Amino acid sequence: MALRVPGDLKAAAARAAAFRAATSRPGTAEAPGRGTGQAGRGKPGPEGPESSRGPKEPRGSKGSRGSKGSRGSRGGDADSGARTAAGSEATGTPADPEHTMALRVPEVPPEPVKPIEPRTGPRRKPSEPSPLRKAVSARLEPVLEGIGPLARRMRPRYPRPGRSGWRRWLPSWRQWLGGFATAFAVIASLLGIAYANTEIPENLNTYATQQDNVYFWSDGTPMARTGWVQRQEMPLKDIPAQVRWAVLAAENESFYSDPGISVSGIGRALWRTVGQGDTQGGSTITQQYVKNVYLSQDRSVGRKLTEAMIAIKLDQQMSKDQILEGYLNTSWFGRGTYGIQRAAQAYYGKEVNELNVSEAAFLASLLKGAGLFDPSLSDANHDRAVERWSWILDRMVKTGKLSPEQRAKYKKFPEPLKQSQVYDTGHQSDYLVELATQYAKKTANISDKDFDLGGYQIYTTFDRTREDELTEAVTKARKEAKAKDPDQAKTAHYGAASIADDGRILAVYGGPDHRKQGFNESNATTVPAGSAFLPFVYAAGLEHGVTKERDGSPVPVGPDSVYDGDDDVPVTTPEGPYWDRSGKKVAGHNDGGKSWGDISLHKALANSVNTPFMQLGMDTGLVNVRQTAQAAGLLSSSMGPQVPQLSLGSSTPSAIRMASAYATFDAEGSHTEPYSVRRITRNGTKVALKTPGAHRAVKSEVAGQVTEALQESFQTQHPGAAPATAGVAGKGGSNDKDTASWYVGTHRSVSTAVVVYRMDLTKSLEPLPLKGLAGSSGSVPYGIWSSAMSPLG
Repeated sequence: MALRVPGDLKAAAARAAAFRAATSRPGTAEAPGRGTGQAGRGKPGPEGPESSRGPKEPRGSKGSRGSKGSRGSRGGDADSGARTAAGSEATGTPADPEHTMALRVPEVPPEPVKPIEPRTGPRRKPSEPSPLRKAVSARLEPVLEGIGPLARRMRPRYPRPGRSGWRRWLPSWRQWLGGFATAFAVIASLLGIAYANTEIPENLNTYATQQDNVYFWSDGTPMARTGWVQRQEMPLKDIPAQVRWAVLAAENESFYSDPGISVSGIGRALWRTVGQGDTQGGSTITQQYVKNVYLSQDRSVGRKLTEAMIAIKLDQQMSKDQILEGYLNTSWFGRGTYGIQRAAQAYYGKEVNELNVSEAAFLASLLKGAGLFDPSLSDANHDRAVERWSWILDRMVKTGKLSPEQRAKYKKFPEPLKQSQVYDTGHQSDYLVELATQYAKKTANISDKDFDLGGYQIYTTFDRTREDELTEAVTKARKEAKAKDPDQAKTAHYGAASIADDGRILAVYGGPDHRKQGFNESNATTVPAGSAFLPFVYAAGLEHGVTKERDGSPVPVGPDSVYDGDDDVPVTTPEGPYWDRSGKKVAGHNDGGKSWGDISLHKALANSVNTPFMQLGMDTGLVNVRQTAQAAGLLSSSMGPQVPQLSLGSSTPSAIRMASAYATFDAEGSHTEPYSVRRITRNGTKVALKTPGAHRAVKSEVAGQVTEALQESFQTQHPGAAPATAGVAGKGGSNDKDTASWYVGTHRSVSTAVVVYRMDLTKSLEPLPLKGLAGSSGSVPYGIWSSAMSPLG
């Protein structure tokens, strides 16, 4: 019974036979049929290998394909398969398929291979390479032939043969070398491209074209100009060699030999910029000059790379002397100065060719950052300046530009001038400019360096008419004091300020001459307010009430509340008398030791009786007194110790702050911080500036009651000076040591404060007794005040 084979299986069998025939080795016997072949895989019998393999049959015979059943005969079954084959050959007849179950696969002729038809039509000729391509190929061919074997050796093979463990994954030294070489080539190519595409700008930036700053009066007319607008270019030949070598020792000692850049310095700057968010110094003088005159001052990687590219080109186009000359004439030295000539004038008041090597070393230290090394700014700056000055001189010795003998001559630091002479004109406007500049920088967040570049238009709140009147009044008082007692007049000081109720500073008197006295007397916090402080105690009592018993509730007080006005009345607390540290009872004293008996708070303020307010301060709480004074406008830094004397004016406010605080009462209890600048522009563009807003300091009722008492005080002390209907309010102030005399008052929404005191600035900041300088009963400060506030009608 023959087993029929499907057609697709027949075709597969035919292809398998063809494959075996194609892969058989020449000279060897044809592989036996599948049946005998399977049997032959068992162990050979006694007949040997030939008997197990069976005789060779012609290719294509049916018997050569073997029997199906013999495929599973392994080992012992191979003998029966061999006997079957032998029996068949002996009889000469093929085995019966029904008995052998042989798979009869008919021969299938191979499919004919279809020949590939030739392509018809014209065949396109390959394009001829261009001459350039031929030339490049000819050049690169020998190079590629040489690189080919090296590239094959450099080709990474991972894991590496002949290595074990983690070393199998490490590149070889050739691969490392190739990687570094490739990276270097790429970086060099990029730098070359950047260098080729970088051009030296034709126009200088604003750092090389500094402008002046213009200040305007409140009416819009120009008040002053500041800044070193007339930049004085100094030829290198006029700058002493010792000045040049001091700068080179400080900034770039290899200047005359380097290519214009410092690779290590650029590396540090890039590392700091990328890794820590800022940049670090280390630039050559050429790079700094490029930054000064061509680039912006932003701190970025891009700016640093552009700076390096321009520096290299500039080093090739300009001589070293030309670069150094430009650098010395454009660098910032602080105090509003650009260039070594202006710096010499600002710090030492001399020309650059008059500097000695010690002074030159200090000026060179400023190039690292004038804000950190100007000794006049702080003690820390002074210490840094001395250290760097000494280092620069030692550096000059090391570079051979200063002998050890010469260095030994400069052991003392050359102290520069204390004050900058940027806007010293001798006029009172110098103090106004200083005040406005400080306010503008702080409020508009303008750095010293940017401000010194100029270009700002600063519109101030100063009223020219009021400024002239105030200055004239103080000048007159000064002349009278000098004529009366010249020696005493040398130590006399006059501070004055006029402020509007809305906070605008209208006028100040800062001193006789800014060139001789740099500090502003109107803004100085050096002398006590004395009895001019009493209105704040009165306002605190009206605002917060008083507490007579411990843990008791505050009890309201009013203008008619009565206190003991006698002299030398002990101050009491809920527990009893107040004792000082020496074990004595604390008591208040009135001017002239006068006793007033029981007196209302309104009358006590109108007549400047001290003792009621000393007790009122204890009753309402010194904390409340302090808070009320500060809310009205006094600075916390000027407040006196929190002891009973606080109520009698131990605080040391400035004239500006006293005028501002009294303006709070005139403005019905609303306070606005004093300000001197109302608008800022830079080259026509508005600069952000926040104007102070008003806030409630005390209740309007309280402010009205304080103002009424001050109006009566003015009428009582100066009857007939102004009609009662004019609403003039004011009060004088003095202290028991007679070291200061005040007058503060308001009229027509303007508050003016005047203080007269003595102080020998050559010895100490301790106030001296007035000895009649302020006149009788404070007539001098009142005279200045009335002249500045006239007409009072």
